Amino acid sequence: MYLPMILMGVLALGTYWLVRSTPMFATSSVEQPQGHAPDYLMEKFSVRTFDLEGRLKNEILGLEARHFPDTDTMEIEQVTIRNFNDKGHLTTATANRAVTNGDASEVQLIGNALVVREAAVDKSGQEIPRMSLRSEFLHAYMETERVKSHKPVELTRGDDQFTAESMDFDNFDQVMQLHGRVRGTLVQKPAR
Repeated sequence: MYLPMILMGVLALGTYWLVRSTPMFATSSVEQPQGHAPDYLMEKFSVRTFDLEGRLKNEILGLEARHFPDTDTMEIEQVTIRNFNDKGHLTTATANRAVTNGDASEVQLIGNALVVREAAVDKSGQEIPRMSLRSEFLHAYMETERVKSHKPVELTRGDDQFTAESMDFDNFDQVMQLHGRVRGTLVQKPAR
């Protein structure tokens, strides 16, 4: 009559002993992948970066910015970007929205995108006329001074104007490739 109770007690003690003597494995501390959610928000902000000599390299201003740690990107509403190249020439970019990588070396301008390179003088004393690029989408590479677009674009350089269905502009090499239906108006400069 007591045999089933004694067997149950022995089994319970055996199970208790087995659980106590089994080594515990550390629970893995693998981080769960983060969703595409911002980790911080900025409103009415200005961010400046400087070169090694302390000169202003670029400045980003915006109405609102959200940083996404999973992609290390920032989305900025009503953005204005001012960039000074190594010669001190100013390029300004504005758009309804921008998406930039962590170091702001690559910027996608979305909606009413406008990039303006102000007039300057090169090493030989030649005047470089003011140039502007306008499109619904512009992809700017700030370090290499390159701007691309797969959407229609309008280019104004001095008094000359061009339109195209897409483009690739390299400011270092001073080469612009216009693709698709390209139209241009060249204004003759008066003789000096």
